[in-house]
Amino acid sequence: MEILHTFLLPSAWIALLTLTLLEVVLGIDNVVFLSIMSSKLPENQQGKAQNTGLFLAMLARIALLFGISLLMQLTKPFYSFDAHWITGGVTGQSLIVLVGGLFLLYKSVSEIHDKLEGTSENKSTKKKVSFWGIIGQIVALDIVFSFDSVLTAVGMVSFRDFGYVGAMAIMVTAIVASVVIMMWFLKPISNFVGKHPTVQMLALSFLILIAVMLLVEAAHLSNIVIFGNAIQEIPKGYIYFAIGFALLVEYLNLRARKKKK
Repeated sequence: MEILHTFLLPSAWIALLTLTLLEVVLGIDNVVFLSIMSSKLPENQQGKAQNTGLFLAMLARIALLFGISLLMQLTKPFYSFDAHWITGGVTGQSLIVLVGGLFLLYKSVSEIHDKLEGTSENKSTKKKVSFWGIIGQIVALDIVFSFDSVLTAVGMVSFRDFGYVGAMAIMVTAIVASVVIMMWFLKPISNFVGKHPTVQMLALSFLILIAVMLLVEAAHLSNIVIFGNAIQEIPKGYIYFAIGFALLVEYLNLRARKKKK
Protein backbone atom coordinates (compact mmCIF):
# COMPACT_ATOMS: atom_id res chain seq x y z
CA MET A 1 0.00 0.00 0.00
CA GLU A 2 2.87 2.35 0.76
CA ILE A 3 4.27 1.88 -2.75
CA LEU A 4 0.84 2.52 -4.32
CA HIS A 5 0.37 5.62 -2.20
CA THR A 6 3.82 6.89 -3.25
CA PHE A 7 3.11 6.59 -6.97
CA LEU A 8 -0.13 8.53 -6.54
CA LEU A 9 1.94 11.58 -5.66
CA PRO A 10 2.86 13.94 -8.55
CA SER A 11 6.21 14.63 -6.87
CA ALA A 12 7.04 10.92 -7.04
CA TRP A 13 6.52 10.86 -10.82
CA ILE A 14 8.63 13.99 -11.26
CA ALA A 15 11.41 12.38 -9.22
CA LEU A 16 11.06 9.13 -11.20
CA LEU A 17 11.27 10.80 -14.62
CA THR A 18 14.15 13.05 -13.62
CA LEU A 19 16.10 10.19 -12.06
CA THR A 20 15.49 7.93 -15.07
CA LEU A 21 16.85 10.61 -17.39
CA LEU A 22 19.91 11.07 -15.20
CA GLU A 23 20.49 7.30 -15.04
CA VAL A 24 20.42 7.14 -18.85
CA VAL A 25 22.86 10.06 -19.13
CA LEU A 26 25.20 8.51 -16.55
CA GLY A 27 25.00 5.19 -18.43
CA ILE A 28 25.89 6.51 -21.89
CA ASP A 29 29.63 6.10 -21.37
CA ASN A 30 29.02 2.57 -20.13
CA VAL A 31 26.97 1.76 -23.24
CA VAL A 32 29.81 2.96 -25.48
CA PHE A 33 32.32 0.85 -23.56
CA LEU A 34 29.96 -2.14 -23.70
CA SER A 35 29.65 -1.76 -27.48
CA ILE A 36 33.42 -1.66 -27.93
CA MET A 37 34.07 -4.61 -25.61
CA SER A 38 31.38 -6.79 -27.19
CA SER A 39 32.85 -6.12 -30.64
CA LYS A 40 35.80 -8.33 -29.63
CA LEU A 41 33.45 -11.33 -29.64
CA PRO A 42 32.17 -13.20 -32.71
CA GLU A 43 29.26 -11.38 -34.34
CA ASN A 44 26.69 -14.02 -33.32
CA GLN A 45 27.57 -13.49 -29.62
CA GLN A 46 27.70 -9.70 -29.53
CA GLY A 47 23.98 -9.08 -29.04
CA LYS A 48 23.77 -11.70 -26.28
CA ALA A 49 26.82 -10.21 -24.55
CA GLN A 50 25.36 -6.71 -24.67
CA ASN A 51 21.97 -7.69 -23.25
CA THR A 52 23.52 -10.00 -20.64
CA GLY A 53 25.99 -7.33 -19.59
CA LEU A 54 23.28 -4.69 -19.17
CA PHE A 55 20.98 -7.09 -17.30
CA LEU A 56 23.71 -8.15 -14.84
CA ALA A 57 24.74 -4.51 -14.52
CA MET A 58 21.14 -3.65 -13.58
CA LEU A 59 21.15 -6.34 -10.86
CA ALA A 60 24.48 -5.05 -9.55
CA ARG A 61 23.11 -1.50 -9.43
CA ILE A 62 20.01 -2.58 -7.53
CA ALA A 63 22.15 -4.61 -5.10
CA LEU A 64 24.31 -1.54 -4.48
CA LEU A 65 21.18 0.50 -3.92
CA PHE A 66 19.96 -1.84 -1.17
CA GLY A 67 23.39 -1.68 0.39
CA ILE A 68 23.22 2.08 0.52
CA SER A 69 23.75 2.21 4.28
CA LEU A 70 27.05 0.41 3.83
CA LEU A 71 28.06 2.70 0.97
CA MET A 72 27.43 5.78 3.07
CA GLN A 73 29.82 4.46 5.73
CA LEU A 74 32.59 4.17 3.15
CA THR A 75 33.15 7.92 3.32
CA LYS A 76 35.03 7.59 6.62
CA PRO A 77 38.84 7.39 6.23
CA PHE A 78 40.37 4.06 7.20
CA TYR A 79 43.94 5.18 6.54
CA SER A 80 45.37 8.67 6.94
CA PHE A 81 48.77 10.03 6.07
CA ASP A 82 50.50 13.33 6.82
CA ALA A 83 53.83 14.11 5.17
CA HIS A 84 55.58 17.45 4.76
CA TRP A 85 54.12 18.04 1.29
CA ILE A 86 51.04 15.81 1.11
CA THR A 87 48.19 14.91 3.46
CA GLY A 88 44.98 12.95 3.07
CA GLY A 89 42.82 10.09 4.21
CA VAL A 90 41.89 7.07 2.10
CA THR A 91 38.22 6.06 2.23
CA GLY A 92 36.44 3.04 0.82
CA GLN A 93 34.55 5.29 -1.57
CA SER A 94 37.73 6.92 -2.89
CA LEU A 95 39.40 3.51 -3.22
CA ILE A 96 36.54 2.17 -5.34
CA VAL A 97 36.66 5.23 -7.59
CA LEU A 98 40.46 4.96 -7.86
CA VAL A 99 40.36 1.29 -8.85
CA GLY A 100 37.61 2.05 -11.35
CA GLY A 101 39.60 4.90 -12.89
CA LEU A 102 42.74 2.78 -13.20
CA PHE A 103 40.75 -0.12 -14.69
CA LEU A 104 39.04 2.15 -17.20
CA LEU A 105 42.35 3.81 -18.12
CA TYR A 106 44.03 0.44 -18.66
CA LYS A 107 41.20 -0.96 -20.77
CA SER A 108 40.92 2.19 -22.89
CA VAL A 109 44.64 2.37 -23.63
CA SER A 110 44.83 -1.38 -24.36
CA GLU A 111 41.83 -1.11 -26.70
CA ILE A 112 43.45 1.77 -28.58
CA HIS A 113 46.63 -0.32 -28.85
CA ASP A 114 44.64 -3.26 -30.27
CA LYS A 115 42.90 -1.00 -32.79
CA LEU A 116 46.25 0.32 -34.02
CA GLU A 117 47.83 -3.13 -34.29
CA GLY A 118 45.90 -4.07 -37.45
CA THR A 119 42.83 -6.06 -38.45
CA SER A 120 44.58 -9.43 -38.63
CA GLU A 121 45.58 -9.35 -34.99
CA ASN A 122 42.11 -8.20 -33.98
CA LYS A 123 40.51 -11.18 -35.72
CA SER A 124 42.77 -13.60 -33.92
CA THR A 125 42.04 -11.81 -30.64
CA LYS A 126 38.30 -12.34 -31.08
CA LYS A 127 38.79 -16.09 -31.10
CA LYS A 128 40.75 -16.04 -27.84
CA VAL A 129 38.36 -13.79 -25.94
CA SER A 130 36.04 -15.53 -23.48
CA PHE A 131 32.34 -14.64 -23.56
CA TRP A 132 32.05 -14.58 -19.79
CA GLY A 133 35.40 -12.81 -19.53
CA ILE A 134 33.94 -9.91 -21.51
CA ILE A 135 30.77 -10.02 -19.39
CA GLY A 136 32.89 -9.90 -16.22
CA GLN A 137 34.76 -6.82 -17.43
CA ILE A 138 31.51 -5.10 -18.38
CA VAL A 139 29.91 -5.79 -14.98
CA ALA A 140 33.09 -4.78 -13.11
CA LEU A 141 33.17 -1.43 -14.87
CA ASP A 142 29.45 -0.85 -14.39
CA ILE A 143 29.79 -1.42 -10.64
CA VAL A 144 32.21 1.51 -10.55
CA PHE A 145 29.84 3.73 -12.54
CA SER A 146 26.91 2.46 -10.47
CA PHE A 147 28.50 3.85 -7.32
CA ASP A 148 28.17 7.39 -8.66
CA SER A 149 24.72 6.57 -10.05
CA VAL A 150 23.44 5.20 -6.74
CA LEU A 151 24.71 8.20 -4.81
CA THR A 152 22.98 10.46 -7.34
CA ALA A 153 19.73 8.54 -6.86
CA VAL A 154 19.89 8.79 -3.07
CA GLY A 155 20.65 12.50 -3.31
CA MET A 156 17.58 13.13 -5.48
CA VAL A 157 14.95 10.94 -3.79
CA SER A 158 14.24 11.86 -0.20
CA PHE A 159 13.58 9.06 2.30
CA ARG A 160 11.93 11.65 4.52
CA ASP A 161 9.39 12.68 1.87
CA PHE A 162 8.52 9.26 0.45
CA GLY A 163 9.49 6.89 3.25
CA TYR A 164 12.05 4.10 2.92
CA VAL A 165 9.82 1.74 0.91
CA GLY A 166 8.49 4.48 -1.36
CA ALA A 167 11.91 5.99 -2.03
CA MET A 168 13.42 2.58 -2.78
CA ALA A 169 10.52 1.79 -5.13
CA ILE A 170 11.15 5.03 -7.07
CA MET A 171 14.89 4.40 -7.33
CA VAL A 172 14.56 0.73 -8.36
CA THR A 173 11.92 1.64 -10.97
CA ALA A 174 14.19 4.37 -12.37
CA ILE A 175 17.12 1.95 -12.64
CA VAL A 176 15.04 -0.71 -14.42
CA ALA A 177 13.50 1.88 -16.78
CA SER A 178 16.91 3.36 -17.66
CA VAL A 179 18.36 -0.08 -18.46
CA VAL A 180 15.36 -0.88 -20.69
CA ILE A 181 15.91 2.42 -22.55
CA MET A 182 19.62 1.66 -22.95
CA MET A 183 18.83 -1.83 -24.28
CA TRP A 184 16.51 -0.23 -26.81
CA PHE A 185 19.19 2.10 -28.17
CA LEU A 186 22.14 -0.26 -27.69
CA LYS A 187 22.02 -1.94 -31.10
CA PRO A 188 21.87 1.29 -33.18
CA ILE A 189 24.73 2.73 -31.11
CA SER A 190 26.78 -0.47 -31.51
CA ASN A 191 26.18 -0.58 -35.28
CA PHE A 192 27.11 3.07 -35.69
CA VAL A 193 30.28 2.74 -33.60
CA GLY A 194 31.24 -0.45 -35.43
CA LYS A 195 30.91 1.11 -38.89
CA HIS A 196 33.02 4.18 -38.13
CA PRO A 197 36.58 3.52 -36.87
CA THR A 198 37.13 7.21 -36.11
CA VAL A 199 34.10 7.18 -33.82
CA GLN A 200 35.52 4.14 -32.01
CA MET A 201 38.80 5.99 -31.43
CA LEU A 202 36.90 9.07 -30.28
CA ALA A 203 34.82 6.97 -27.87
CA LEU A 204 37.95 5.36 -26.43
CA SER A 205 39.44 8.83 -25.99
CA PHE A 206 36.30 9.82 -24.07
CA LEU A 207 36.83 6.84 -21.78
CA ILE A 208 40.39 7.98 -21.08
CA LEU A 209 39.01 11.43 -20.26
CA ILE A 210 36.47 9.89 -17.88
CA ALA A 211 39.20 7.72 -16.31
CA VAL A 212 41.30 10.81 -15.56
CA MET A 213 38.23 12.48 -14.07
CA LEU A 214 37.71 9.43 -11.80
CA LEU A 215 41.34 9.51 -10.66
CA VAL A 216 41.06 13.21 -9.77
CA GLU A 217 37.74 12.55 -8.02
CA ALA A 218 39.37 9.75 -5.99
CA ALA A 219 42.03 12.20 -4.84
CA HIS A 220 39.32 14.73 -3.98
CA LEU A 221 37.33 12.16 -1.98
CA SER A 222 40.52 11.32 -0.07
CA ASN A 223 40.88 15.03 0.84
CA ILE A 224 44.42 15.06 -0.54
CA VAL A 225 46.33 18.32 -0.07
CA ILE A 226 49.60 18.81 -1.99
CA PHE A 227 51.87 21.69 -0.99
CA GLY A 228 48.91 23.33 0.74
CA ASN A 229 46.59 23.02 -2.28
CA ALA A 230 43.55 20.78 -1.96
CA ILE A 231 42.71 18.59 -4.94
CA GLN A 232 39.34 19.67 -6.37
CA GLU A 233 37.12 17.45 -8.49
CA ILE A 234 36.73 18.25 -12.18
CA PRO A 235 33.25 19.71 -12.82
CA LYS A 236 31.31 17.24 -14.94
CA GLY A 237 30.04 20.13 -17.05
CA TYR A 238 33.56 20.57 -18.43
CA ILE A 239 33.66 16.91 -19.40
CA TYR A 240 30.23 17.02 -21.03
CA PHE A 241 31.17 20.18 -22.96
CA ALA A 242 34.41 18.61 -24.23
CA ILE A 243 32.60 15.44 -25.29
CA GLY A 244 29.78 17.40 -26.95
CA PHE A 245 32.20 19.64 -28.84
CA ALA A 246 34.24 16.64 -30.04
CA LEU A 247 31.08 14.85 -31.17
CA LEU A 248 30.00 17.96 -33.10
CA VAL A 249 33.36 18.10 -34.88
CA GLU A 250 33.20 14.37 -35.67
CA TYR A 251 29.66 14.78 -37.00
CA LEU A 252 30.85 17.54 -39.35
CA ASN A 253 33.72 15.29 -40.47
CA LEU A 254 31.32 12.43 -41.20
CA ARG A 255 29.07 14.74 -43.21
CA ALA A 256 32.06 16.06 -45.15
CA ARG A 257 33.33 12.55 -45.95
CA LYS A 258 29.85 11.44 -46.97
CA LYS A 259 29.49 14.44 -49.27
CA LYS A 260 32.82 13.67 -50.98
CA LYS A 261 31.73 10.07 -51.64
